[in-house]
Amino acid sequence: MITALDHVQLAAPRGSEERLRSYYVDVLGMTEISKPPVLARRGGCWFQAGAVLLHLGIEEDFRAARKAHPGLRVTDIDSYAARLEAGGAPVTWDPALPGRKRFYSQDPVGNRLEFLD
Repeated sequence: MITALDHVQLAAPRGSEERLRSYYVDVLGMTEISKPPVLARRGGCWFQAGAVLLHLGIEEDFRAARKAHPGLRVTDIDSYAARLEAGGAPVTWDPALPGRKRFYSQDPVGNRLEFLD
């Protein structure tokens, strides 16, 4: 029986780790967590915010996820959107989900992220 979602993995191009760290730590406010040494050799980085875990893995033939995306719940969504915009990240509001306030953004390598209240 499935009891929880452990993590979401997104792909990234080789050599993008510093850009990802700047975005996921400085802009989104996540914490980078250490990868096990056997996995660290593959490149990429892992991030955490509370129980939310995002893994960014290196993919040689990288193509950004433009439709598939994690949906991340946030508090004070208006302030969070302003934080992303101040960090240079795009914010596109989408009113199409009744009863929810949400927006989309992209990480520095083009992966789509959804943020919901």
